[in-house]
Formats: sequence, C-alpha cells, structure tokens
Amino acid sequence: MTKTYAIADLHGRFDLLMLAYNRLCDCEPGLIVHLGDYVDRGPNSRAVITCLMNDDTQPHGFTRLVLKGNHEQIMVETIRKPLNPGWWMGNGGKQTLESYGHPRIRIRYNEVWPYNPSVVPPEHVDFLARLNRLYCDRHRVYVHAGLDSSVSLPEQKDDLIYWIINKDDLPYSYQGLNHHIVHGHVANPKGPLLLTNRTNLDVEAYDSDRLVIGVFDDDTPGGPIEIIEVKA
Repeated sequence: MTKTYAIADLHGRFDLLMLAYNRLCDCEPGLIVHLGDYVDRGPNSRAVITCLMNDDTQPHGFTRLVLKGNHEQIMVETIRKPLNPGWWMGNGGKQTLESYGHPRIRIRYNEVWPYNPSVVPPEHVDFLARLNRLYCDRHRVYVHAGLDSSVSLPEQKDDLIYWIINKDDLPYSYQGLNHHIVHGHVANPKGPLLLTNRTNLDVEAYDSDRLVIGVFDDDTPGGPIEIIEVKA
C-alpha cells in the first residue's frame, strides 16, 4: 500500500506543522502533499515557509509536494506588481510581515502604515511564486480550493483553483475519468468535511489550534482511509 498524506491551510501555525511531522514519523513513509495557504493570519509564516523550502525538514523517508494557495497568490502579487497592500494586510498579511520582524502595522480604511515588504527575503517570494497549482494521481486531484468540472486539468483557471467555494456534492469528471478532490480553503473548525466526491481538510488551524492529516491509499479510490489529528 502506497500512501499520500494531505495537509491543508497552515496559516502561519509552525507549531502545528511540527506536531504533524512528528506524528508522521510514526507512520509508513509516503508522499506529503501540502494544499496551500502557509502564510497570513497565524503567528509564524516565516518559519513555515523556511521549513517548506528546506528538504531536510520533511520526515525521514517521505517525499513532499508543496502546492500554492490563494494567500500565496495574494502575497506574491502584492509584493511583485506591486498592489495596494490593503488587500493583503486585510487578509492576514499583517501577521506575515510581522513574523519577518516588520514593525507593528496599522490598518485603517484600506490604508497601511508602516509598510516595508522588503523584509521578506526575495528567495521566499520566488519559492512561493514557483509552487505548483495542483497534483493528480490515478484516483485523486489535490488542489487548494477546487476545480471546474467542465474542463480538463490543463484548462483550469487560477481563479477557480485558488478561490472557488465548493457547495455541491456532484462527481467531478476530467477527460472521462472520475477523481476525488482533496482540498482546503473553506475553513471549518468542526471539520474535516468528508463527502463522496471531495474531502475538505481545512479546519481553521490558525484559530482552532488543531490540524488534520488526510491519509489516502494510492491504490484505492475515494476519500481518506484515516484522519490524523494534532492539537496545540
């Protein structure tokens, strides 16, 4: 049995990431898929990014795939374009910059002061910008938010991959194949949400003080065979 371990929406909770990795050290090695949203809202986005950039930090014997979420998209676009920082700061970017040692930020009527995104190392921005959009195996698609079932995987638009809110339990079909969708994005502190066609693993870790790992058997279709939970 080959296993994939999916983790959603860390939002700066480096402490929960370490607890999750410690639990995985007692599990059969496999692939760890992170489903995006590593930054914003929680206290230690910098440590989360630093950890994910370093291959030596993954549990022994495991491989790791890091996907992009909408908060990484917001962060990269705000710094690189640049955009009005109110969009990012109002969505938790304030906590991200402060984790890099930025002075305390004030936000009022979409105005931000002080604001100095140069405290984020360029290599961190480059890392987030390069992250993959999704991962597909024989039975499942792993993605941050969701997908458009009417088009093939290469045709998926970023706005849906990073932002869509799933409200149905209809089967997805891509190029004639049915896939179970594994995602985060929609915070549910009472989760995870386990449906016939998809699994939502976002349990609002930054505020609920808990994180779940969805364990999937790569040879068997459908949802997780196990849920591992850690609490701070």
